[in-house]
Amino acid sequence: MLSPGYSISPQDLWNAIATQMAPQIIDVRRHDAFEESPHLLPGALWRDAGKAEQWEHDFDPTRPIIAACKAGHEMSQATVAQLRADGIDARVLEGGYEGWTKAGLPFVAKMELERIAPRRPSIWVTRRRPKIDRIACPWLIRRFLDPQARIMFVDPDQVNNVARESGGVPFDIKDVELSHVGERCSFDTMLQLFGLEGEPSLARLALIVRGADTARPDIAAEAAGLHAVSLGLSALAGDDDHGLLKRGFVVYDALFAWLRFAAEERHNWPAKAA
Repeated sequence: MLSPGYSISPQDLWNAIATQMAPQIIDVRRHDAFEESPHLLPGALWRDAGKAEQWEHDFDPTRPIIAACKAGHEMSQATVAQLRADGIDARVLEGGYEGWTKAGLPFVAKMELERIAPRRPSIWVTRRRPKIDRIACPWLIRRFLDPQARIMFVDPDQVNNVARESGGVPFDIKDVELSHVGERCSFDTMLQLFGLEGEPSLARLALIVRGADTARPDIAAEAAGLHAVSLGLSALAGDDDHGLLKRGFVVYDALFAWLRFAAEERHNWPAKAA
């Protein structure tokens, strides 16, 4: 839950990403600045700042909106003022994109995302009955690339056909760009391609996913646990791929939160007095 306020710091916004009530990030840079920039805030969607009344109802009214412009000045201020006048919980990103850069926080490689998935909402197609990589990749897509993305699960031999017919992006099958490369998983490939592999917690999460997905539990102590939980969830879900996706996202949100906020915490018995 975000604390009340008219603005939010870059670090507080980063800490809120991939949490239960993660805010919705709206990029309100001027269109020419947006087009020229190689960077995109994780999960951000571009909207015209001057037309907030036309798009404000496209977003979840129960979650805050964060408006981000170049430096946190007139574009985001005007957007937030309009949204708040309409009763929407909206905040300005302090310093905008410049503030995010100064804080050393990760960006998505915008040009690669637009090359691979130019339409919004984007469509992503993979094999049905996901287990590990095909849960991790949709989690990365929804949390960092396109929160409104549609994930489609089909028979393995129909992935490319459905992707072609739907205008979607095939992933985690042979002979496509977003797939395994050597010993690295599709999750690794996406992190590298979209410029996120340098973020320490995501890099560590990739190691856990890789160990669980490629039967190498020795490369990360948590990999065996992720493997067991993932197969257990799959057994419970049966053919309900999207129900499995919903439950699996909780697992990846929790792993990501542990890596960012609780990885150094230790538990002992008997418990020590507080």
